[in-house]
Amino acid sequence: MKKRKCALLMAAAMAATSLAGCGGSGGSQTAETTKAPETTAAGETAGTVETSAEFTYPMAAGDKLQYWCELVPTVSANYANVGDTPFGQGWQKNTGVEIEFLHPPTGQLKEQFSLILADGNFPDLMEYNWTVDYPGGPEKAIKDGVIIPLNDVIDQYCPNLKKYLEENPDIDRMIKTDEGHYYVFPFIRGDENLMNTMGLMLRKDWLDELGMEVPTTIDEWHDVLTAFKNEKGCTAPYSFVSQYIGADPFAAAFGVYPNRSFYLGSDGKVHFGATEPGYKDYLATMQQWYSEGLIDPDLATLKNDQVSAKMTNGQAGASYGTAGSRMGTWTTAARTKNPEFTLVPAPVPTLVKGEKAEMGYVENPFSGRASVAITTSCKDVERAARLMDWAYGEEGHMYFNFGTEGESYTMVDGYPTYTDEILKNPKGLPVSQAMSAYIRGNYHGPFVQDIRYLEQYFTLDEQKQATIVWGECNGAAHILPPITPTSDESKEFSTIMNEINTYRDEMILKFIFGAESIDNFDTYVKNIDNMGLARALEIENAALDRYNSR
Repeated sequence: MKKRKCALLMAAAMAATSLAGCGGSGGSQTAETTKAPETTAAGETAGTVETSAEFTYPMAAGDKLQYWCELVPTVSANYANVGDTPFGQGWQKNTGVEIEFLHPPTGQLKEQFSLILADGNFPDLMEYNWTVDYPGGPEKAIKDGVIIPLNDVIDQYCPNLKKYLEENPDIDRMIKTDEGHYYVFPFIRGDENLMNTMGLMLRKDWLDELGMEVPTTIDEWHDVLTAFKNEKGCTAPYSFVSQYIGADPFAAAFGVYPNRSFYLGSDGKVHFGATEPGYKDYLATMQQWYSEGLIDPDLATLKNDQVSAKMTNGQAGASYGTAGSRMGTWTTAARTKNPEFTLVPAPVPTLVKGEKAEMGYVENPFSGRASVAITTSCKDVERAARLMDWAYGEEGHMYFNFGTEGESYTMVDGYPTYTDEILKNPKGLPVSQAMSAYIRGNYHGPFVQDIRYLEQYFTLDEQKQATIVWGECNGAAHILPPITPTSDESKEFSTIMNEINTYRDEMILKFIFGAESIDNFDTYVKNIDNMGLARALEIENAALDRYNSR
């Protein structure tokens, strides 16, 4: 394996409050330990001694590390554990680190995360959206003694990530708290065309049969879904997984960012979409469509596999999802029985024909999702950090995005080109599933995603069009950067938003299903206001101001 030389800042000890006894040597491949520096209360070293050492992967034998992460559908379709995949086995071989992969049951990511927090016995590494989904935010996760700050860890053991952040200051700003703490090994979308890979799609072969065009307005969508129901016999014309209830692109037509939560308004301030007037109009439309049988009647409980079945067997004709694991997978599966099956992307809808949507779904280069923190239960921080850092170096970057040379890709004129094992899988696996066996490029994880994966992943013309069509909006101007509350704000914010979000989600279902009259929307807004929305917005806007000042 190729040797890597790097200058390392070595420290003998980290603060017990932040590392909980972690920091083992990780084998004989590090420099000799120097005198322990002074350590701050936050776990940051206050004066280190710079030494040089030669570091080589794979590492010498050491502790097995537990790695907790979601098992995504494109993996679970063929494997019960990431460790069983060629990717998981190769990652261990290349780094010399034995990994025990742990996965929550399908669809229970947040529930299992909460159980782990309550137990207090954490896996060494946890892949999660610590930026958004930890109650109170990442600074509170550090303060709660769940994860460790990574400032010194990156300085000492992560030359690849450190170099990347130095070369990309905008990303560097994103992955820190306002207090200046690094807290995760981030998932980073390395190209702007990787930031708009989700949107609306529908059956193009049905549109052609019915003599209809791809809908661009709410009225046109109503006509198309009605035709799918009446002329094609759809029982669920528009079907999508339940996690997107109240947060699909149709909300954008009414001037609301499609996430039912906070977004950046045209005034440069944070807004809460689920209480704005346009959201009332969106819910009224969804209620009407549901009553007319245009929306899947099972909407409240729909999982990925259920939506997949309905899209491929003709029960549904339109959905919301990704161009890869949804559009590509469904098309491959459906064409085994129906060669005419074709899905086409639809733009973010508007109310007026010919207008460009102001809102739309776009992700930040760093959104927080699928990023990895080292927990306070870890007994060998160095080993964990070097395992993570490998992905941000040249070898790791190629491996995470393209897999093993000679197996999943070959170099053709300097371009990493997927083999037939991926693009024409001998077992007949869809490209998305074949890829997920060898790489993480087509979903997410602690690495920098490479646009060259997407250029090959999208084998259908419709997929290649999708990122262009879905990106024809001004959504990027309204997505919030990854702001974080302070440790003092986080508890208050968490308390407020837990109550608001629970009530909001309950009421959205009631409005859509017709159990609650849309005339009661003002009462719904008043109730959310009484729960402390103004204070939550104050905290969010203060966090935005601090972020802009970083």
